[in-house]
Amino acid sequence: MRNLRLIINREYLARVRNKTFIVMTFLSPLIFVGMIMLIAYLSMLNSTEQKIIGIHDESGLFAEEFKDSDQVQYLDLSISTLEIAQKMVREQEYFGLIHIAGISDENDKPASIEFYGKETPGFGTIENIEKIISDKLTRIHLIEKGIDVTEIDKARANVDVEIRNFSGERSSKMSNYIKMFFGGALGYLLMMFIIIYGNMVMRSVIEEKSNRIIEIIVSSVKPFQLLLGKVIGTSLAGITQFTVWIILGSVLLFGVSSFLGIDPMATETPATVAMESAGSPKLNQLVTDVLKLPYASLLTFFIIYFIGGYFLYSAIYAAIGAAVDSETDTQQFMFPIILPLILGIYVGFFSVVENPHGTVSTIFSIIPLTSPIVMLMRIPFGVPWWEIAISLIVLIATNFGVLWVSAKIYRVGILMYGKKASYKELYKWLKY
Repeated sequence: MRNLRLIINREYLARVRNKTFIVMTFLSPLIFVGMIMLIAYLSMLNSTEQKIIGIHDESGLFAEEFKDSDQVQYLDLSISTLEIAQKMVREQEYFGLIHIAGISDENDKPASIEFYGKETPGFGTIENIEKIISDKLTRIHLIEKGIDVTEIDKARANVDVEIRNFSGERSSKMSNYIKMFFGGALGYLLMMFIIIYGNMVMRSVIEEKSNRIIEIIVSSVKPFQLLLGKVIGTSLAGITQFTVWIILGSVLLFGVSSFLGIDPMATETPATVAMESAGSPKLNQLVTDVLKLPYASLLTFFIIYFIGGYFLYSAIYAAIGAAVDSETDTQQFMFPIILPLILGIYVGFFSVVENPHGTVSTIFSIIPLTSPIVMLMRIPFGVPWWEIAISLIVLIATNFGVLWVSAKIYRVGILMYGKKASYKELYKWLKY
């Protein structure tokens, strides 16, 4: 036990005293907060910039239907020719020009609708133009058929389904997207941390093996203790780095946003614009859903699954490091490690979001190679405690099994030089 403690201390101090580790620990929050502030600032500039779009309506039916907003101002240029209107838009550097040709006698629709501009307009801009013209044509056709449009407008019923659970708590329609965002972000972060710190363990083993330091170390320490010490020491270094990121990032985000007067949560997105247009109660309900997320349990289970997933994959990374002589020889073993992590991300985004309690989501949240990612994505949607318990028990049991197998490979591989290991060779080492 004393030797294991010494190895853990050595690995931990070797990581936290590394210059690259120190720089990235304090630089990463600065970069992250800087990116958030830049995106928020650019979003504020984008929301305050008003586009000017000219309209050349040969039919005389649609120009008045285009109403100005905070983002777009429409100018009716129908009295001039199309060539003059295009020249004016170019010279004044307007965003674009909508040209609506005369109504066709065959189908009572404009012969053509064209948008001229220096830049390609966004999807929302084109969709809004199509909706305005389509709605106007629909009303014209209804009137031609002798249908009273005002009565249709009066009879139109707006249905708003309220979402509640059996205890009576309300949630918004956007709550699933909020849960998907937080769960997906945590799952992706976990995958990245496992890959980054797992590679740290693998490079450490390769370095000690290539320098022949490992021969001196194993003369006084059992290979299993050395393997376990490396995994635990690097794990503690990762938790330390993550804790510094959370604390420093939160302080920087609050301080910089207060100093610059930029609210990163106030950036306009299509979702928030839709909520504002629908009314403040829905926006307030959206904010309530964000605040009701189980942040404490999310952070707790993130740390638990980070440790479990990291131990599992780091043991595999360490075994690979012991089996090769250089980092270039690891490529043949990397794909089988990365594949379950990528599979977990895909299952999370395509299965958990659609049906978080379905069979696929449940199974992959219990399979140990994917459970750290998939279960984290499911937790915001609410997971029964017994499913989490089963997932953790299976993950812990698999950790012991993988550690045992990795230790067998590690014990032989760290003293093996000049021979490229294959999967068949690794299987033979398990029998030694």
